[in-house]
Order: sequence, then C-alpha cells, then structure tokens
Amino acid sequence: MKNYNIDPELMPVIEMLPDFGFEDPAAAREGMEDLIAMLNSELDESGVLLENIKIPAPEYAPDIALRIYRPESLQTGQKTAGLLYIHGGGFAVGNLDTEHGSALALCRDLGVVVVSVDYRLAPEDPYPAALEDCYSALCWMADSSDLLQVDSQRIAVCGQSAGGGLSASLALLAKERGGPSICFQFLGIPELDDRLQTNSMKEFDDTPMWHRGNAILSWQFYLRNVYKPGSASVPITAAPARASLEQLRDLPPACVTTMEFDPLRDEGIEYALQLLRAGVSVELHSYPGTFHGSSMVPNAQISRREQDDMRAVLRRALNL
Repeated sequence: MKNYNIDPELMPVIEMLPDFGFEDPAAAREGMEDLIAMLNSELDESGVLLENIKIPAPEYAPDIALRIYRPESLQTGQKTAGLLYIHGGGFAVGNLDTEHGSALALCRDLGVVVVSVDYRLAPEDPYPAALEDCYSALCWMADSSDLLQVDSQRIAVCGQSAGGGLSASLALLAKERGGPSICFQFLGIPELDDRLQTNSMKEFDDTPMWHRGNAILSWQFYLRNVYKPGSASVPITAAPARASLEQLRDLPPACVTTMEFDPLRDEGIEYALQLLRAGVSVELHSYPGTFHGSSMVPNAQISRREQDDMRAVLRRALNL
C-alpha cells in the first residue's frame, strides 16, 4: 500500500481487515458475512422493535425481504419520519445484517422508523434488479405509512457506498415515474459513475477496503449482460453521475459524504456540485484521513464526528 496520510486512530484496524477482492463474489460475501458477524455479536438492540417481513417483488422476481426498526417509545396514534435504508456492498455483497448496527442506532437515536431492504445482488441479478427491489420497498413504505406510523411526507432514502448510489438512483427513478415522495436523500460515500475516470478513481488502486480494481469488477457485475461499463448507453438510473442538470432538477435535497482516500471520493464531490448547479440544496462532507468503510472504527474521533454530522443532517431534514 502506498504511503497514504491516514488518520492514526484508523491505522490499527487496516491490518485486521480481510481482503475484499471481488474476483469471486461468493468468497467476498463469505468474508463480509464473517466480518459483520463479529461486528454484530454484541449489538445493543434495546429500545427498538424489530420485524422481518417479505413484500411482493416486481413481476417474476422473488419476494423482497425487509427488516423494520420501530422505536419502542413510539405511542399508538403517533407518527414519526421514515428512513428507507439501503445497504452497501458494491452491488454484489451484503444483506440485512450488513448495516444492522447502523439501522438500529439511527432508529434509536433519531426516533424514526427505519425500513432496510434486502435487494437482489449482482452478478446473478444485474441492473435493474436491485433498483427495482428498492423502488418496490419505497412504494410499499409509502402505501403502508399508516401501518408503520410514518408521515408519508417525511420519508427519506439513505445508503452507504453502493447503497448510496442506489439511493441516488432511486430518487431519479421516483422522479421519472412520478412515484412516492422522497423528502431527502442521504448519499454516504456513494458509488455513482461506471466510467471510472475521476482522479481519485485512477489514483487509489491499493487503498483499504475499496480500490480501483474492486470498482471495475463491481460495475462489470452490476451491468452484466445489460450494458457495457463506460459505454454511452448506460442510463442515469444505473449511474447517476451521468445525469444532466435538467434531469437533476427538482430532486430532493441531499447530503453527500466522501472519504479522503477512497476512489469514490471525486465522483461523490462532483455529483454534489452537479446537484447544486441544478438548484438542489446539498450539504457536502469530505472527511480527512479516512478511507472507504473507515467509519466501522466507531471510537475514532473522525468516525464519531461523521456519525454526529449524519444525525444532525437527518434531524434537520426530517424535521425531528
């Protein structure tokens, strides 16, 4: 690894990280599941009511698994905001457990109902399978707002990495289809651009957790047999970075986060700037000394600041 100026509090964890090579998706999933099982082993689930359900999927697709997080403090007849949570994993890895800890904490800390979606994974199910599953989850959430005790005008989408990219895609798709109202989009370290031509994407070929090689494979898996990554035909609902200013107009307000030593850094920053140019209100945070996924080191000062910022942004956006 090159000599990156990574925050000293984050350095000890780098040697403990498994190799997340994407050459073998099944092996990558197994490695991720082992890591997540370790991280989730001592999670505090107090104050949150959990429910696992399945909802109908798009035609000919299997039913979609959702995990619903409700604050125990929510009283009968009371409504709160809702958060559709979309996990990361390069479009090819991850499930409802991947960011279970984050969903728990957001539900408990903010007092909101969180709905996490277990979308289909590439390469077995390439674009638009994952996005259609997320759209089905959004529609179900809006239609079930009374049951969930959610204010249908205060539903936000939120995701990290590929989940951030899918959240951006979902906002574009909902606008295109005249779908359910989304009041805010939280795009954490989002994966947005199949063209892989930004400076950070070219430079960071050996960074921890995520690097150019993984990004290349991720897009090949996601667009497999549908579009060629980098070709002019790739639609904006697959790669939101391709959207024109006109296509970005009237999207929900957003927050975009990026990490300094992450190949996805520049596409996240540029997407935030494009949203601003299109007249969309955007808050942008770029965290120094960090790498993709470094927020899994929760006790580092920079990670605590990132989490505090996220909660402050969502409290304001959801009018909590």
